[in-house]
Amino acid sequence: MTTSLPETLEQKLDRLIAAVGALAPREPEPSDLSTADCFVWSAEKGALEPVVRVNRVDMELIKGIDRVRDILVDNTQRFAEGLPANNALLWGARGMGKSSLVKAAHATINRAQKQGTAPLKLIEIHREDIDTLPKLMTILKASTFRFVLFCDDLSFDHDDTSYKSLKAALEGGVEGRPDNVIFYATSNRRHLLPRDMIDNERSTAINPNEAVEEKVSLSDRFGLWLGFHKCSQDDYLLMIDGYARHFALDVDTETLHRDALEWATTRGSRSGRVAWQFTQDLAGRLGRTLAP
Repeated sequence: MTTSLPETLEQKLDRLIAAVGALAPREPEPSDLSTADCFVWSAEKGALEPVVRVNRVDMELIKGIDRVRDILVDNTQRFAEGLPANNALLWGARGMGKSSLVKAAHATINRAQKQGTAPLKLIEIHREDIDTLPKLMTILKASTFRFVLFCDDLSFDHDDTSYKSLKAALEGGVEGRPDNVIFYATSNRRHLLPRDMIDNERSTAINPNEAVEEKVSLSDRFGLWLGFHKCSQDDYLLMIDGYARHFALDVDTETLHRDALEWATTRGSRSGRVAWQFTQDLAGRLGRTLAP
């Protein structure tokens, strides 16, 4: 009859270390960036999740913002070709196609790329994950692809200091922004911070100008400021006509415009978003689908 020897202290420590190691979070597997052209940054997992179908509209359907459209597409094209380009802040009236333009520009550039050229990648980062931007950039700078980082509806509230992480990641850090990364953001605020927050800083600071400069200097990190303003009635109807023509909605122009204006009146505004919502309602009433 044999008896097992008592476990030594060294063996106990080895088992304890192994058990603790099993509980520790594992490093995420490197993302395969060749699987898709668009990804969403998952800060919790520390990984890029591919987007199979991107929610976007065709560039030809974006009306009333021709000037800013051309500027953003040109900037994106230069970046895709490895030429100098600027971070872009698309700010202004809600529903006027800011985020739609970013996604459409990305698709337009990739369609125009020469065969054999690596596609431009679009990565969305959520507003609440901005403080993890340096970690994401560390991952991206080692890649051979070029990336447009996109944050929709970016703004900062009182006592929110994560804007400092964004400032450092864009231009102010020791490493700075990687050459293969550019940052596009949309916001309803030109300076990304509430007006009353800036005014409070001005009224309570010993040196008001310095306090305000600290707050608004974030927007200075964006070389392009593209303003979006409320559209006129003519622009609104131009959007309606474009949607109706693209989706072959058979309605006479007079009826289409009358119903579209009535719809805008009930919403209290005219914008690209309102035009799209009207188009969805119209297609539903006609028994049609809005297939891409």
